[in-house]
Amino acid sequence: MNKVETSDTPPASLTPKINRKRRASFFINYGLAILTFLILGYLIARAQTRVLDFSAIFDRPDILRNAFITTIRASFTALIFSVIFGLILYFFSISKIRYLRALSDVFTEIIYGTPLLVMIFMMGFIFRASINNIIDMIGITDFIKQFDSSFRGFSGPQMGLAGLTIYITPYMANIFRAAFSSIPEEQYMAMHLFGFTTFQRYRYIIVPQVIRVLMAPLMNNFSLIIKGSALLNIVMMREIYYELFSIQQRTGRSVEAFFVMWLLYLAITLPLSQFTRFIERRWGT
Repeated sequence: MNKVETSDTPPASLTPKINRKRRASFFINYGLAILTFLILGYLIARAQTRVLDFSAIFDRPDILRNAFITTIRASFTALIFSVIFGLILYFFSISKIRYLRALSDVFTEIIYGTPLLVMIFMMGFIFRASINNIIDMIGITDFIKQFDSSFRGFSGPQMGLAGLTIYITPYMANIFRAAFSSIPEEQYMAMHLFGFTTFQRYRYIIVPQVIRVLMAPLMNNFSLIIKGSALLNIVMMREIYYELFSIQQRTGRSVEAFFVMWLLYLAITLPLSQFTRFIERRWGT
């Protein structure tokens, strides 16, 4: 008997129809899911004992706009510096110098054992006074005043942002470790065999592959930074949480203030999460 060969792959003529059905199913299901949460939010709002009034929250839209921009700017600054310090920490962890490896391990364990709130408080209040005294004694303050006459030392928001940066640094080092370890050992052997210089190894082989693996977890860490930036309110940084909490205290509209706060954070993190998914699909990571 002749055996009929079968294949799980649909004919090429049916592929466009299947893709259209999948897209339609995607939009229908996600639309229903979003509608479910909208209905849930509406029911929760209707169940409130008082009528919601957002007029006091949006009385000064410039305050909300500046708080939104401050949150993004602070988070992006923390991202840039944590990437730099995370890469340095990763190189310390793989260094042939035992002291640097030990330094990396001890620093990582200290950060892992410290809550973010405590780190920001320590940097914003305790370490800030010590650091400002040190830079004043060694003359750095006078040097900076040559370029900025208003400089009187590092402020609470600046040091709090430094605390957020330091806190996220070991997590950045971890994604560098995962990215570099994704390169097979055979590729290093081939680079050595063909006599690649260190620059050629990183420029043409290592860096392109590391970036592909790095981007998605990097965006996830950026999302964590944005949500962690809410704790910068304790050092008086005028970000989203600080401004809306101040409005809530002034107006007594706590439900409205925290609802708007929630929406503003979602306005940053949801597009970022979708961008992360796009990178994962596009680059296959």
